[in-house]
Amino acid sequence: MTRKGIVIFLFASLVFAVAHFAAAYPSLPDTQWLLWYDQPLPLDKWDNALPVGNGRLGAMLFGGVDRERIQLNEDTLWDGYPRDRINPEAIKALPEVRRLLFEGKNKEAQEKAQALMGVPERIKSYQSLGDLWIETLHAPNYQNYRRYLDLENGVAGISYQADGVAYSRTLFASVPHQVIVIHFTADQPGKISARFTLKRQQDFVCLSGAPDRLHLRGQITAIHHETGENVGMKYEARLQAFPKGGTVQSIGGVLTVEDADELIVLIAADTNYRGADPEKSCRQALEAVKSIPYEVLFDNSVSEHQSLFNRVDLDLGDSPNPDKPTDQRLAAIKQGADDPQFAALYFQYGRYLMMGSSRLGCMPANLQGLWNPYMDAPWSSDYHTNINLQMNYWIAEVGNLPECHLPLFDYMESLVDSGSRTAKEEYGCRGWVVHHLSDVWGFTTPADGIWGVWPVGAAWLCQHPYEHYLFTGDKNFLFYHGYPLMRGAARFLLDFLVEDPQGRLVTNPSHSPENSFRKGDGSRSMFTYGSTMDLEIIHDLFTNCVDASKILGVDEDFRAELESALKRLAPLQISSKTGRLQEWIEDYDEPEPGHRHMSHLFGLHPGHSITLRGTPDLAQAAHKSLDFRLSHGGGHTGWSRAWIVNFWARFEEAEKAYENLQALFAKCTNPNLFDMHPPFQIDGNFGGAAGIAEMLLQSHDGEISLLPALPKAWNTGSFRGLKARGAYTVAARWNEGRLVEADVSAAQEGTCKLRLSKSQAVEKIRSEDQDVPFENTKDPSVFEFQVLADKKYNVRVK
Repeated sequence: MTRKGIVIFLFASLVFAVAHFAAAYPSLPDTQWLLWYDQPLPLDKWDNALPVGNGRLGAMLFGGVDRERIQLNEDTLWDGYPRDRINPEAIKALPEVRRLLFEGKNKEAQEKAQALMGVPERIKSYQSLGDLWIETLHAPNYQNYRRYLDLENGVAGISYQADGVAYSRTLFASVPHQVIVIHFTADQPGKISARFTLKRQQDFVCLSGAPDRLHLRGQITAIHHETGENVGMKYEARLQAFPKGGTVQSIGGVLTVEDADELIVLIAADTNYRGADPEKSCRQALEAVKSIPYEVLFDNSVSEHQSLFNRVDLDLGDSPNPDKPTDQRLAAIKQGADDPQFAALYFQYGRYLMMGSSRLGCMPANLQGLWNPYMDAPWSSDYHTNINLQMNYWIAEVGNLPECHLPLFDYMESLVDSGSRTAKEEYGCRGWVVHHLSDVWGFTTPADGIWGVWPVGAAWLCQHPYEHYLFTGDKNFLFYHGYPLMRGAARFLLDFLVEDPQGRLVTNPSHSPENSFRKGDGSRSMFTYGSTMDLEIIHDLFTNCVDASKILGVDEDFRAELESALKRLAPLQISSKTGRLQEWIEDYDEPEPGHRHMSHLFGLHPGHSITLRGTPDLAQAAHKSLDFRLSHGGGHTGWSRAWIVNFWARFEEAEKAYENLQALFAKCTNPNLFDMHPPFQIDGNFGGAAGIAEMLLQSHDGEISLLPALPKAWNTGSFRGLKARGAYTVAARWNEGRLVEADVSAAQEGTCKLRLSKSQAVEKIRSEDQDVPFENTKDPSVFEFQVLADKKYNVRVK
């Protein structure tokens, strides 16, 4: 063989070897924001499947090889129907309930308060749309398996080899096109063969349509309490297959594809909740996309996804196990390992879940976001308003996803009519009210049990539209949406507040959510008046309303009412026995000292009436309360542990915040990073992601605090794109635990105050290559300078 022939032979051998290696060891998406695994998931392990969603349609990828399950959701598919829940006995019973509570007759008051409960007092569940079952028609033996979730692109998938063929399966939920897309490929022609069927646990039929289609259709069984008719929600899911090569046929609810080179499967779904004909809307959705090439569907979906996801970047340091599957990295953390990049991944996963479960025009994220496999879900997968729904949105603003916050406000507006009627007919009050849970049917009355008589759910929810204004500076939103919601909730509370025996304004009846206390006579009760959380929420709402009315230049008389009520509101109290912040109006003993709810610390977080420098005595008392909770096992649920991370961040105790973040990973996080209450609740994911942001950036106290709770494990790193109140976008870089520089982009004119660590100071501020004057305040750690709208300021630190 000539030298040239040898070179050609060696080059061809190299090409073959590289191609063989690539096929044998399939690559993963090239992104650091990746969850991946080297084994399929058992098809009964739903809470470890990989989620995709577009706010309205959701899917969970299990990643089976010869048999696959893809569980589906549509955001409005609820059991039940709209009905009158008002208890006509409530308004008659209320004065007696109040009298009994003021007299310390809690048990008698609780018995009388049964007349306050909604009729009926239970709600129905958010339900699964169903499951797509796929049976691949090739040998089940496989090797070189990969299963992944690409957060950056919004895509889940698997790849593997079987019988010398390299297969891949890609799944995403398109926002632009409102369909779920599944793409099957093989590296050899004619190798894709599979059977598909759609199933549901109840109330369904799966039909074959045209040769390339399946229809899942049904009506939830919900019998009207008066007419006896089935008035349950109607729904439809349609699947259409587009094989390249091969054959396709659909018979008896089973669609079969044989010998295809490539396969695209599109799924559309809808209900009649919003007044649509679900069969027609599904048909129209598929008609609109069936001629669009897969590459265009994919690129459009990824482009829209990245327009939100890529706003924020986060570097907390490298992983000690960068090449290990995600479940193995998590297992190492459970054994005590530090993995800074895992924390950054968890943060971005929280943002990813927010984008997947809360989009404009959709329902807000519920207890499981969008993803639920049940007909009768734990806690109905409802909208729990005594922390869980609110915690879902702690990440929205600081995580630079303000659009994802909007579905919550739309939902709140949908509750105003029902909440106004409940306020009037059960309490004799103006405004609107929500208790501790709700659903898609406008449920606003007390629910579940006596702990449901907690009429400050709307007031807590109304923190969110004002936060949206503070982060965005959007006065139009505040005027047309935020302030009307806030004013209505405040109007209710102005009417609902009553004088206690000492002449202070209090709520009555009241709870500290789901917790109980022990009275001096040894009896135990949940029912009281003037709980600390109520007082903190009211202070937050009334203060925000006063500020908003000044900003908008409206409601001067109403503002005066609020200011007067704030002066008469019962104050927060510190126990003379323990030095802890009291949870109730009286200094009761705590039969559950490690209770999962830490409601009396609302003023510390997410409120801001308790701050380290503004209210040091209350902060110290809150600190003692948190220590006490933790010393008795508090934080044993995922969302509760996430809340604790935020508390310690507000206390600026970096190592305690980090310790609890690690505990959240180790004790409450599944291999797919779903938070476990247990079972799965998404609030822990959102709360944990918000806690990470809170460790790096705070802005609740009138200033931007940079790296307020930076742990040693994140010694060197950076972030870009986090948001701060005052409509600022912030980036920062640090090295060896010390801030090096920050960028502050202003959306509006004003005075920016920066808080640095006590050992650091501003060296120089520049904007558009010009120095910007700044000055030190009375606090040597705070520096202030004037900003103009749409300007970026680079801050160099000594």
